Amino acid sequence: MNHLRFLTYFDEVARAGSIRQAAEALHVAPSAVNRRIQDLEEELGVPLFERLPRGVRLTAAGELFVQYVRGRASALDEVRSEIEELQGLRRGSVHVVASQALAPQFMPQLVADFRRAHPLVEFQVRIGDHVQALRALRTFETDLVLVFNLSPAPDLDVVAQFEQRLVATMHRSHPLAQRPGGVRLRECMDYPLVLPNREAGGRQLLERYLLRSSVKLRAVVESNSFEFLRGCLRHGHAISFQIAIGAVSEGGEIVAREITDRHFPGGHLVLAHLRGRQLPVIAHAFMADATKALARAEPGGG
Repeated sequence: MNHLRFLTYFDEVARAGSIRQAAEALHVAPSAVNRRIQDLEEELGVPLFERLPRGVRLTAAGELFVQYVRGRASALDEVRSEIEELQGLRRGSVHVVASQALAPQFMPQLVADFRRAHPLVEFQVRIGDHVQALRALRTFETDLVLVFNLSPAPDLDVVAQFEQRLVATMHRSHPLAQRPGGVRLRECMDYPLVLPNREAGGRQLLERYLLRSSVKLRAVVESNSFEFLRGCLRHGHAISFQIAIGAVSEGGEIVAREITDRHFPGGHLVLAHLRGRQLPVIAHAFMADATKALARAEPGGG
């Protein structure tokens, strides 16, 4: 299947924007990569890349061809997975994009549980928001996405949605953590707020609600890293907001309090894949396990 390797060379150059960098990633000589690109261009009768002073850029024909190459690679992965399934090997790889809230505990546990039953399976888990998740699906860089408040799209096949509430998070020594029950947003505003940036689904949910309220957000820290924000909660009685599934830390250092404001909205974790794409068998199996685990984690799910 040498021709498949040559298509891999093309795809790597498209991703890297450089023949030299692609060659380094592929562990081959730049001249070999350049030769194969030239062979493809000669066979197709059009240039696939513009040669720039620093690197290369896909032409319009190259943009079309890269979609073909990535679709073909995805189809080959599916066939290999099905062959392995017939042989009872249960090999293969699963590619997932997941929300940051799932990174500390939920995804590691889910992957570990799955690999106990399927020890030959490999995972590639990327952490990203809903925009990054859609892009990865459309470029065949991932099989599945599991992200908060993923917007509907015509090319998206939603497998399941799971309710998630936004909660206030704080260190266990925080004054609001010392009393039972929930908190109101107005109470939270009396303390320093450390918030995810405006691309985060939870931040967007919070701000949409506050448009109808006299309460105003005044963040002293914003970040795209939930881990960094969690660290900020150890200092100065700070408060942040997170979806419930990712809110509580191991050991109880960080605690969550329900937001009790009337009509405060919830959101959904969305499990989805690209419509019309036949997933590898092993990705289907992981999707089924993820659905069960999320159903248990859903409020009232046991």
